[in-house]
Amino acid sequence: MRAVIQRAGESATLTHAPVEPQPLVTSGRSFYDSDMPSATPEERRRLESLDPAALEQYQLERLNALLAEILPQNGFYATRLAGVRLPLASLDELAHLPFTFKNELLPPTGAGAGAAAAHLTYPREQYVRYHQTSGTRGRPLVLLDTAADWAWWMECWDYILDAAGVTHQDIAMLAFSFGPFVGFWSAHDAAIARGCLVIPGGGQNTLARLELLRTSQATVLFCTPSYALHMAEVARERQIDVGALPVRLLILAGEPGGSIPAVRRRIEDAWQARVFDHAGATEVGPWGFADDEGTGIYVNEAAFLAEFLSLETGGPAQHGELSELVLTTLGRAGCAVLRYRTGDIVRPTWSQDRPIRFVLLEGGVLGRIDDMLIIRGVNVFASAVEQIVRSFPEVPEYRCTAFKEAEMDQILIEIEDHLEQPERVAEELQLRLGLRIEVRCVSLGSLPRFEGKGARFIDKR
Repeated sequence: MRAVIQRAGESATLTHAPVEPQPLVTSGRSFYDSDMPSATPEERRRLESLDPAALEQYQLERLNALLAEILPQNGFYATRLAGVRLPLASLDELAHLPFTFKNELLPPTGAGAGAAAAHLTYPREQYVRYHQTSGTRGRPLVLLDTAADWAWWMECWDYILDAAGVTHQDIAMLAFSFGPFVGFWSAHDAAIARGCLVIPGGGQNTLARLELLRTSQATVLFCTPSYALHMAEVARERQIDVGALPVRLLILAGEPGGSIPAVRRRIEDAWQARVFDHAGATEVGPWGFADDEGTGIYVNEAAFLAEFLSLETGGPAQHGELSELVLTTLGRAGCAVLRYRTGDIVRPTWSQDRPIRFVLLEGGVLGRIDDMLIIRGVNVFASAVEQIVRSFPEVPEYRCTAFKEAEMDQILIEIEDHLEQPERVAEELQLRLGLRIEVRCVSLGSLPRFEGKGARFIDKR
């Protein structure tokens, strides 16, 4: 099999096997750094404030540098981009490239446990980081990063830590278990790079982590929204006031809760601390960070190209339209993804009046396309249900189950309720969503609690 990549008027013939190893990158700097300004805090502020034309030019330069680096040795994309003329003349040409879906990145069936993703650029010996997706939505995907890729991850995290106000004076605790989950390791290394004293909280139960927060005098807590609520619940049961701990900031990710007003308010009230949301994925990297008001998430357009596909038309989405987020990495050469269909449902908004001019996703990630329900003609998202249920302080936990009834989507919501009055929750759901939804009480403590991503949505359709 042969493919031709066109570059600025010349053609290069690509043979997919064998591929000559590329020189090992050992400097810790990304491939584009020699041509791009260093990412100082001042440079990050400059990039955040670029007007649309200047931002597009910057993105185009980074995208062309990435393509020049990965082609033709990346067989996955060399095949998919056969015949594409490089460098791209404008970002409009991106629309002519194919989308990338997660199932396409999986290694072939029978490749063996731990086989890496299909789209790696370099030989195995050039990679120094191993990560794995959770596998909650299919087969786990193994992703590898080079030292230069990891430097890019840290660059992306700088935007998050800047926006959150984390400084070298902070003491940061990470309430995650150790393992191949990249979110823990990237946050861990980014906090160290910032000069924080970093407290790993793996291998402990919730009560031990609460005690570690107290004794370490941690000022910043990294965890999921679900686990922040669970820690507060365990503390109440043990008559511990988490609001009296030195924690001033909770940096949350892994699920939509940090940008859901009711969830954020509940966490902030319990901890007497600020909640800061951010977003990322193993397949693409840490792509977003919250705005100052906590109303949404900015896409870091200095490191990612964002596209939005209208859920209604399938074409480019307009301002404020429900859409699927599509991302292209601009600096992760060893494990690059082009036009990656994230499956995240978002509502993009653009404004030149904000200090940060990156696109803002109103309400953050609203849900997943595969979790979206159509109940009697009404689109229902998991984040909308959570916003309503979490507005009842007497309800510590809930679970939503989707099922089919006469070929129609239906949902059942189970709640733990100290008042044992499910009808009031059902009334609020009907008022806010315009739907009659069955709500049942279950015994207190019977629903699962979550350290990582919450699995409150059970799909039996």
